[in-house]
Amino acid sequence: MSPRRARWIAVLHLAAIYVLSNLPTPLYALYRRAFGLSELMITIIFSVYVVGSIAVMFFLGRLSDQIGRRVVVVSSAVIGVIAAVLFMLATSTPWLFAARIVSGVSIALVTGATTAWLLELDPRGDASTAARLAIVGNLFGLGIGPIIGGCLARWAPWPRGLSYVAFVVLLAPLAVLVWRAPETLRDRKGWRELSLAPRLGVPREIRRQFLPAALGAFAIFAVLGFYGAIVPSLMSKVLHVDNVAIAGAIVGEAYIVGTIAVAVVRKLDVRRWLVVALASLVPGLALLVAAQLARSMALLVIATAVTGAAGGFGYRACLQLVNEIAPKDRRSEVVSAFVIACYLAISIPVIGVGLLGAASSLSIAIIAFACLVGAMAIAALVAEVAIAH
Repeated sequence: MSPRRARWIAVLHLAAIYVLSNLPTPLYALYRRAFGLSELMITIIFSVYVVGSIAVMFFLGRLSDQIGRRVVVVSSAVIGVIAAVLFMLATSTPWLFAARIVSGVSIALVTGATTAWLLELDPRGDASTAARLAIVGNLFGLGIGPIIGGCLARWAPWPRGLSYVAFVVLLAPLAVLVWRAPETLRDRKGWRELSLAPRLGVPREIRRQFLPAALGAFAIFAVLGFYGAIVPSLMSKVLHVDNVAIAGAIVGEAYIVGTIAVAVVRKLDVRRWLVVALASLVPGLALLVAAQLARSMALLVIATAVTGAAGGFGYRACLQLVNEIAPKDRRSEVVSAFVIACYLAISIPVIGVGLLGAASSLSIAIIAFACLVGAMAIAALVAEVAIAH
């Protein structure tokens, strides 16, 4: 298999794994009715997959550097299938917790290994292109997941299970092709030589530059997590739209727009686009609040497009900036610290929305969320502009 073909298979496989991350999003309404779940419990179930992801980042983040890219990527597919089976068999809340944690393990394993593999499969060793392909695969999978889940739940039989069958059918042939792809890591270690010691840290000399990238990424991923955990409830309770296919389409829109934003811009002036992304996030959040107050689906669609584009540009700019400022001998540590900040952003703010929503109302919680995340984006923007000048 040629490196060029292997590279595209790796991107498609990455996208397929990420489908599972947002596939359950439109189904949470079904789980809520079937298992008697509260809105707070839904946000916790959504967020708990970060437990598996962060555990992998701490202890297995360097695994593909030691035993090879291909075996880790294929292992992520096997673990993803296990998570899908847990979702299919779910009869109570603990099943959903287990499925989300296991899916988090699968996603974290595939992300680091595939990103490194894409760089090594590129004949020019172009880090920017490899990162762009990885982000495209990531966001595209996150985007089509809720669309598949919502459409199958709305119009096909077995609404709480068929989506996961579709996921396995999509993933299995790609995993076989990945196994046939060339291994790029030449100096592999034996199992007895493995080191699972965590390596995380940000050197003192780059912390000032790292801060706006990490803070900006936190704001961006908080918004993306909000779409996955809260927007279906917003549509049901505030906009009175209970169609799971439409809910899945709105969530998918945010990620698909982000995918297009990343794909169409080949060369990126990192600092300029980071400023653009952060500046765009604030009106996107304002439109989100306006959509809620006006009970307007049209405003929600516009808000989703704006925040999706900001998220795509911002994620790529933040990741590329971190790659550029990190010392070569500590790049893995710095990138891992950055990725963990992104994972925490997906979970912590939406749990806060769930807690505040339970104590007051969903509308108040959403306004508070928009204000807090908007303030983070402005702070990151000010810090970045100060560094640039």
